[in-house]
Amino acid sequence: MFRHVLCKLATETGRIQLSVRHAPVLRAVASASVPLRGFSDGKDEAPPPPVDAALLQLLVCPLSKQPLRYEPETNELINEELGIAYPITDGIPNMIPQEARLIRKDAPAEPTQG
Repeated sequence: MFRHVLCKLATETGRIQLSVRHAPVLRAVASASVPLRGFSDGKDEAPPPPVDAALLQLLVCPLSKQPLRYEPETNELINEELGIAYPITDGIPNMIPQEARLIRKDAPAEPTQG
C-alpha cells in the first residue's frame, strides 16, 4: 500500500510540475485573447428590467397584506401604509421584511399655538 501511495504521489507531482511550468504561457495567451472588465465599469449599465404587471397585481406586503405600488425611479415596491420599500434586484422582488428600506413619511402638521 505504501508503495502505491508513493507511486501515486510521484505521478501527481510530475503532472503539477508540468502544469506549473506552462501556466505563465497559458495566462499570457488567455489575457491577450480576452479583454478583462472590472465590476466598476459602468459604461453599458442598462436600466433595471421592467416588472411584470401581472406579478404586481398578485404581490402584497408580507406584513400588512396590503397591495404594493411600483416605483420605477427607485425600482422598489412601496407600501404606503407602513412606509417601507421592498427592493427589486434583477427583476426579482425581495419581499423579506428585514431587507426593506424605511421611507420617510410626511411629517404631520404641528398645531400652532397662538
